[in-house]
Amino acid sequence: MRPKLLDRVPPRLRAAVLRVGFNLYPSYRASGGRVVHVARDLRSIRVMLRHSWRTVNPAGAIFGGAMYAATDPMFAMLLALQLDHDVVVWDKAGQIRHRRPGRSHLYADFHIDETTVAGVREELRERGEAERVFRVELRDGHGRVHVELEKTVYCATRAHYREKLARTPAP
Repeated sequence: MRPKLLDRVPPRLRAAVLRVGFNLYPSYRASGGRVVHVARDLRSIRVMLRHSWRTVNPAGAIFGGAMYAATDPMFAMLLALQLDHDVVVWDKAGQIRHRRPGRSHLYADFHIDETTVAGVREELRERGEAERVFRVELRDGHGRVHVELEKTVYCATRAHYREKLARTPAP
């Protein structure tokens, strides 16, 4: 489910277009998160979550929901960018653990390595679907961990996904 628009963008501009696209996309923008860097190879993204009146709770700390929303789509997007258009990529599950209140801007660095991508591709060839668990931390400017997140990302070939949906009984 890679954005097809990026295929029409020259490769040297894709990282910038992705960064701007995230930052202008209404639902992501509303989270308070900002993508501050996308690697040229589209394998890593850096996100900043501002500590501002839009993201804080009455206690003066960043809302947990804002922390989760600012980090939510990143691993699925990074993986989708490395796979073919005929692969469906979904966030399947997420878990968040708060270590300390966020009372300043927070940062998260997302990265997907070639070994992970190769493993997913192999599993898609063999089984038609794959799942991976990714971890990321939200840290302040001093490197202190405020939040630990774990995301489960599901991938399937379109053909496998259609078959799976057809086998699933309607509620």
